[in-house]
This record gives sequence, C-alpha cells and structure tokens, in this order.
Amino acid sequence: MVEFAVIPERLALVNIDVQRCFVGDSPLTCPEALALIPRINRIADVCRTSGILVVHVTHVLNADASNAGVLGEISPIVRQGIIAAGSESAALHPDLVVDPGDVIVEKPRFGAFHATNLEQVLRARGIDSIIVSGLATNVCCDTTAREAFARDFRVFFLSDGTANSGTDEFSPDEVRRATCSTLARRFAQVLTVDAMIARIRSAAAGRTGGSGVHAR
Repeated sequence: MVEFAVIPERLALVNIDVQRCFVGDSPLTCPEALALIPRINRIADVCRTSGILVVHVTHVLNADASNAGVLGEISPIVRQGIIAAGSESAALHPDLVVDPGDVIVEKPRFGAFHATNLEQVLRARGIDSIIVSGLATNVCCDTTAREAFARDFRVFFLSDGTANSGTDEFSPDEVRRATCSTLARRFAQVLTVDAMIARIRSAAAGRTGGSGVHAR
C-alpha cells in the first residue's frame, strides 16, 4: 500500500456532506453518521491547530430542483427538495464544529470537484494532498477520492472517518470494507482517524523543531 508524505501546508481536510438529512431522521440517513461526527470534529481540530485547511462540502441543489438532472430521476426525494439550497434538511448538522476559518463548498453532484471551485481553492493555497472524511463512504466520499486522484491530488481516505448505509445484499461494514479495499489498491492511502492524527502531529512536530501539537 502506498504511503504519502504528510506536509501540513500542502494538505487539506475535505469533509463531505455532514448535513442534517444524512445524519438525522430521513430516508437518506447513514446509520452510524451521528457517532461519526465526534471523530470528524477531533481530526478537524488537529488539522486547524497544525495549519491544515478544513473544507466542508455540502450537497445542495437549486430550490426548484432545476439542476437535479438524472440524479433527480434516480432519487425522487431529491426532486422533492431534501437537499434544496437554504432548506433545513440540507444544512450542516449542528453537532459538526465549523470554524470561521473553514471553507464551505457547495456541490451539485456526488463528487466534491464536479462543477465546484474546490480545485481552485486548493491549488491557490499550494495544496496537493487531501484527507477525505464524511458521508457516505461508498458514494460521495468514494467519488471525491477518485476525482481527486484523477486531478493528481494525493488522497488520504479515513476508513473510520466516513460512514455509510448497507444495501439489500451487503451490511454497512461489508460495503465500507469493499470500498476502502478498492480505494487502497488504486486511488488512495486508507487509514484510521487515529493513524492520520498521529501522522499529522508527527509532521507538525518536525516542522516546529519538536515542540509538537498537544492533544485536547
């Protein structure tokens, strides 16, 4: 498995779709999403302390669903406005910590790079590597990781920093494991939140001559 270098000033956390409709009581909810948020908050805090940009991406469409396209055909609930811009259901979940220095990016499709300015935001800061967290492991997080790879970003994908639902055939854990296994073979370095935090702290300590970044 590949192991990318962790260089804080060239790294960003790209946190995907931690929105009310994917966390709370809705047909789109991921079962483990609420339990995931503290882990995301933890790594986001470490990133900010280490000078790593934190980006929160939200999946939103026009209020009239005029840009829903085929997505609206696959998911009728989307046409009904569950991720409509400005709606309560599309808002970031209140348990997610969003700092004034964080960047918010809105996307109209599963991947965070499609029809957004995310790449420009990252390139302008000299960022060539991203950490992917959020929802859902096998849909928007997976798509974002593959889009980033296609644009020559190095991708760290958090196996327990993402969550997902199951399918009729497979449990949520089976779906997650299959997704992470595929990504690790072709698209990303897959590791846990704790392992990523340890690497960030080690890199930050080396950059500051050993003073380190202290745990909270």
